[in-house]
Amino acid sequence: MKKLLLLLIILMTLQLTSAQEWTTPVIDGYGKIKDFKNLATMPDSSKEYNIVFDLKDDREMEGSNIGYFKIARLINMLGANGITADKVNIVAAIHGGATFTALNDEKYRAKYEKPNPNTEVIKLLKEYGVEFYVCAQATAARGIGAEDLNQHTELGLSAMMVLANYQMDGYIFMP
Repeated sequence: MKKLLLLLIILMTLQLTSAQEWTTPVIDGYGKIKDFKNLATMPDSSKEYNIVFDLKDDREMEGSNIGYFKIARLINMLGANGITADKVNIVAAIHGGATFTALNDEKYRAKYEKPNPNTEVIKLLKEYGVEFYVCAQATAARGIGAEDLNQHTELGLSAMMVLANYQMDGYIFMP
């Protein structure tokens, strides 16, 4: 009986410690998560996740812009819990302090004297299906032309229009 109890304790400990490891199961290398099961609120496979993100901050998290980190983290949490990409629709409105994150490598290097740390995560997120719209008002104010942008982004009239239009279409706003 003691051996059985000890074995159960060891197995439970292994399960708890393995759930505690940081992983990036869908967006490799970005938006790391700890995968927990059976918590009070979990992703629901019967739902479609339509979310519009407001990327306006220039802060970084683990080497890339915090907005891209949050999008990758959400996708990783959903994927780790069985939500497939066909049930996830994410749009990002890029403006304000985040505007320069959408520069192509050449323009970013000219401005900051280093490669754009967001290029890879933008590519991975775009491959997953995320749509990126950079505010044309913000780019105009900063002297950025369409040719200066990362190939995986598009110009939108304004971040306000992207956010308003997608919310009117039923997308949930994520700051």
